[in-house]
Amino acid sequence: MNKMVGNTEIVQTGNRGKSVRSDCFFEIELTNSGGIHFQTTSKVEVMYGKSNKELIFDIIRFFDIVNANILFDDSGALPFVIAARLEAAIKLLVISDKEYLLPLLEQNQKSSTREQHRFSRLYLPGNTPSLMINAGIHHPNGLILDLEDAVALEKKHEARFLVRNALRSLNFYGAERMVRINQGERGLVDLEFIVPHGINLVLVPKVEDTDQIRAVDEKIKSIQFNLQQKNPIWLMPILESAKGIMHAYTIAMATESISSMAIGLEDYTADLGVRRTAEGTESFFARTTLVNAAVAAGIQAIDSVFSDIADLEGLKQNVQISKSIGFNGMGCIHPRQIRVIHDNFAPDELEIEKAKKISLAFKAAKEKGLGVVTIGTKMIDAPVVKRAEKVIQLAMDMGKLPSNWADLLPEEKA
Repeated sequence: MNKMVGNTEIVQTGNRGKSVRSDCFFEIELTNSGGIHFQTTSKVEVMYGKSNKELIFDIIRFFDIVNANILFDDSGALPFVIAARLEAAIKLLVISDKEYLLPLLEQNQKSSTREQHRFSRLYLPGNTPSLMINAGIHHPNGLILDLEDAVALEKKHEARFLVRNALRSLNFYGAERMVRINQGERGLVDLEFIVPHGINLVLVPKVEDTDQIRAVDEKIKSIQFNLQQKNPIWLMPILESAKGIMHAYTIAMATESISSMAIGLEDYTADLGVRRTAEGTESFFARTTLVNAAVAAGIQAIDSVFSDIADLEGLKQNVQISKSIGFNGMGCIHPRQIRVIHDNFAPDELEIEKAKKISLAFKAAKEKGLGVVTIGTKMIDAPVVKRAEKVIQLAMDMGKLPSNWADLLPEEKA
């Protein structure tokens, strides 16, 4: 936010107020003389006042600012938040290519893989640090720092700096580091703030054709080429319209950087002009179309969020339906949804037992040199065996089956 007072521009960034936590507010006015006039109010002045002031003055010197009036209102912001808010304000006042970067944590330099589990991904508003700071302790598969719908238009500039700094400084507790960018040209600019800083996966909203996803992929590759980066950055297009659904397969095949494809049902049902219901009959075609396109393209299919955070039983039923039609995961908007999603995407006991029997029968037939695998009177073909192996691997990954399960059941080998 910026406002004019006489002929002088004053800019404001951040948030303040009684309900604000883990954030800060800056108001800065550049002056022609008088040095730096610094005024602060802080809830944590006794503990962090000195170190915060040192950080602020270091940033001011870094950007060669020598005369300014600065108001700093602190609500317990961490250093990466203070640095983001201040740099965002300075960049509204001066033209500079310099970036004030805090150290990139070692764990935030790790790459992710195309095939890794994405059962849950937790959306976090990209301009609300209080919701970011401890989100990883709930252990979602992915944490999404959202620059799109969760950020007001007038806050998008400063949110970019906050998300950039969070990628470098925030403890994600092993979750895949994801960012949902904005649409179109604004989204391509977003990439300049996230690609160099340890991002694993970019969510691309409202994709309707291959040109949109290829433009994002090309921009990422261009930035990485200039930085000599070789780490993979995966893409997850989100289909949110009738047109997007009808182009699902061509979108899924647009680039090898796509690891997964998601559906956004709020916008999709709005596009159809219908109400989203718990039964989901209005979106069944779209969801199955996306699943089929994803399977055909060899990528993961990711379902939409369940918006009623209080209805965990409804969420459970939704996840079970999602799993039954072939989805590999879904989004969530509250940490309490994560455990329900994981528990219900995991194989249940009946699935595990059936998969174990198929695996043991296949192994026994192989040892005997038989070309046909049977269980009772039923013949088991290769796709069934492959699915059984996937269920067993998933059960082991989620701690529901020990890796040496076959050795623990010698009686089942007979």
